[in-house]
Amino acid sequence: MFSHPRTTRWRRTLAVAVAVSSALAAVTGCTSTDAGTTADGRTIVRYQGATGQVSPFELAADLGYFTEIELKWEGDTTSGPANIQAAATKQIEFGSAFNGAVVKLIAGGAQVTSVLSSYGADEQSYTGYFVREGAGITSARDLIGKKVGVNTLGAHHEFITREWLHQKGLTADEIKQVQLVVLPPANTEDALRNGQIDAAALGGVFRETAIGRGGITPLYTDKDLFGQFSYGTYVFRNDYLERHPEAVRDFVQGTARASRWLQVTPRDEVLARFKAIIEKRGRNENTNLLQYWRSSGVPVPGAVVAEKELQIWIDWLVRNGELPAGTLTATDLYTNQDNPYSNGTYPPAGGPSGEAVAK
Repeated sequence: MFSHPRTTRWRRTLAVAVAVSSALAAVTGCTSTDAGTTADGRTIVRYQGATGQVSPFELAADLGYFTEIELKWEGDTTSGPANIQAAATKQIEFGSAFNGAVVKLIAGGAQVTSVLSSYGADEQSYTGYFVREGAGITSARDLIGKKVGVNTLGAHHEFITREWLHQKGLTADEIKQVQLVVLPPANTEDALRNGQIDAAALGGVFRETAIGRGGITPLYTDKDLFGQFSYGTYVFRNDYLERHPEAVRDFVQGTARASRWLQVTPRDEVLARFKAIIEKRGRNENTNLLQYWRSSGVPVPGAVVAEKELQIWIDWLVRNGELPAGTLTATDLYTNQDNPYSNGTYPPAGGPSGEAVAK
């Protein structure tokens, strides 16, 4: 295993990854846990959703982009790392998480592969790290000895914060003095305004409503670091990829087209479709939050995965002494082979506002 882990946090993360890998090995040796097929022969693909939100693959199903699979909702996920761990241990077929968490899971031995970008930052959708106006925090150095509220450790918010501090010239010892405090996203703004934390990671509806109330300002954002960039991917277990290549191919092509549909369709039309989908699935969800949706957040046409989107986090872990150099190569962690946009052309997205543009 890794001979020189430098931090307690990495040891905890590695222990979780090894536990996930052990569980995966155990269930791999048992009877297949595949969800089976429908009466008309479609492969049932289990997933976890998010309350009040419509994922690109759920949109793809509603748009009729799948011909070989049928989605089956298995409840809602609590976080990206939990979602991909559920996929790795065969509770569901695929999951989505921040690419740094994906790298850590694979480094721990989990046999999964990224097949499609799942979220990111563009000009309208991003995560901002906000401070109170007048608090005297205007630079990275001002955060030394301060608290930053994040949704979980070992994922997007932590990586972005530590990378920003590094880029601004703080030493490793100084970065350790910036305390990350885990808070539910719904409580993070209040904690900031009440002075319980000094900076808060806010995205989506939490960012939009907090900005609307005033009194806070972004100190840094994820899009400031890397520009428009994909930060997360959908992963499937390697054994599932081998047993069900047609199902995975259908998932990827349909979800890629739905991602492109979101990129080229007017916002009002997107929101109307989302509202109809949420109401049809009957999970007693609130559709009022849809008004805060700004964009898909995935800047690349068809959600094609780029090597740099995984390699940057491999390099980050190596630089911080949390992963030995040469352990992982980004090109071994993902594939674009089933994505119709991977050859640089833009096929029709389909749907009422689909494009028919070649690049």
